[in-house]
Amino acid sequence: MPRLTRYVLIATLLAAFCAGLVYDVTWHPAEHERMPVSCNAKDAAAPQLAPGQTLKVMTWNIQYLAGKRYVFWYDMADGSGPDERPTPEDVAYNLDEVARVIRDEQPDVVLLQEVDDGAKNTDYVNQLALLQARVTDLYPCSTEAFYWKSDFIPNPHIFGSVGTKLAIISRYVIDRAERLQLPSPAGNFISRQFAPRPALLVGYLPMTDGKHLAIVNTHLGDSHPGDRTATRQLDVMRGLLDEFEHAQAPWILGGDFSLLAKDQYHRLAPELRGEFAPVSELQALWDRYPMVPSNDDAAGEDRRKWFTRFPNDPRVSGPDRTVDYLFYSPAMKRLTARVRQDDTLLISDHLPVIARLLLPGVRAPDSGQLPR
Repeated sequence: MPRLTRYVLIATLLAAFCAGLVYDVTWHPAEHERMPVSCNAKDAAAPQLAPGQTLKVMTWNIQYLAGKRYVFWYDMADGSGPDERPTPEDVAYNLDEVARVIRDEQPDVVLLQEVDDGAKNTDYVNQLALLQARVTDLYPCSTEAFYWKSDFIPNPHIFGSVGTKLAIISRYVIDRAERLQLPSPAGNFISRQFAPRPALLVGYLPMTDGKHLAIVNTHLGDSHPGDRTATRQLDVMRGLLDEFEHAQAPWILGGDFSLLAKDQYHRLAPELRGEFAPVSELQALWDRYPMVPSNDDAAGEDRRKWFTRFPNDPRVSGPDRTVDYLFYSPAMKRLTARVRQDDTLLISDHLPVIARLLLPGVRAPDSGQLPR
């Protein structure tokens, strides 16, 4: 065999081996898959929703319980943040703080993003299980889905496993759930294997009238001007919500969208605008469906009350933008809403968004729970 041919063959075999190794340590979820649901009511079965009742919902990116005492490497656009991971002590403290806020608010349904499980930088612990142990008396039902998972990430700031989930916990029955894959950013073959895989986690809560309330949870990654990934992701979301509307099925969508509310781009300091488009891609949803915070909230005189993000960036001294939202079916009515800022500023780089919504339908007079 000629020497050149041998070299080409060896190179081809090495490339195939490396590609196989990369594929083996990374995660390849299905486009659509059923997710397990857990309902562990100790004293009685978890209740069902009733038409016409009030539902209190919270969405919160808990930042894998890292807290605000750090500037992580990814917090700076050039990757120059000095910190790589939180201490176990800070993770434990923030776990207790998240549980405290949830117990204080007692929302009926909680949507959580950036919940670690099996990640090297948070000591491989299942953070949802630890949180559930603290609030299981309030939330017997839960479902979860990974959107970033790998046995090994070669990035020197990680150099080990990652595992990050979406989670929904509920005081009401969840009878089924599914994970729907969203479009991912473009990139070369190798980098795509190690990247997060954004998704929708959909939990279906049965109602006493035979319908289901769909609770949709998501976390979109940072976008960049000219990158149409966010637009493609929102197209998928809008299609799903349109399907719910066509079926007259009530729904709530919440999460960290990493996208600004209307008119916030020009209020940010120029050096902080890099990951955002001047016209927010989120318009594809707010043009069609009501959201919390609304654009009137986020752009009004009291807009600071509606900021949901406090970056771990030394150039930022407090919450300065809105990127976390709740959307809901027009058949529902917003009763109250707020961003809890007063005692949550140091727990995560995101703040919890809370809303009380009136479900569609007429409530039976003997159906139990009164609106809170």
